[in-house]
Amino acid sequence: MKKSNLFQLPSSAKDAEIFEAILQNGDFLLERIISTGQITPSGEWYDQDKAEWVVLLQGEATLLMDNLEGEQIQLQAGDHLLIPAHRKHRVIYTSKEPACVWLALHFNSNQ
Repeated sequence: MKKSNLFQLPSSAKDAEIFEAILQNGDFLLERIISTGQITPSGEWYDQDKAEWVVLLQGEATLLMDNLEGEQIQLQAGDHLLIPAHRKHRVIYTSKEPACVWLALHFNSNQ
């Protein structure tokens, strides 16, 4: 067994967004994401085959949902959100200080 800490940030976290698999099998992926000001590139949208449940453990972030209203969802530490499969979305803000520490669970869903 190897112990690790979700809040211990690697020194490279300030240079690029980091995605680390914690648990994974064919049905799901649990990953830690560290963001330090990174956003989804202009004109790009996440359109994932699996549902995604995210919880923001530290920091602040804003998501933009692709719908008629252009809904913006602001997240603070402790907030969580279920994004159905194929619900297009973008990350339009992540705090640098403190860094955003996310847990994201990607899984098959009947939604």
